[in-house]
Amino acid sequence: MNKIIEFLKQSNRYKHLIGGLLVGFAALNPWTALYASIIAASCLELKDKLKGGLWDWIDWSLTVIGGSISVLFWLIV
Repeated sequence: MNKIIEFLKQSNRYKHLIGGLLVGFAALNPWTALYASIIAASCLELKDKLKGGLWDWIDWSLTVIGGSISVLFWLIV
């Protein structure tokens, strides 16, 4: 469990996970939640790339995973 927490603390990865989750909840539909989280993740990574950073696939994936969790929520509700 400590390894997971340390992994999420690196490079503010937990913020990507929570952000994807919030975007997905705001979509109010499972399919738009997934679509919105993919778009949000891509926009965040494009912003980083345009500012001279590197595209981080782990951050992108965590944002989409957060959106996927909200998809599961919307499918159950």
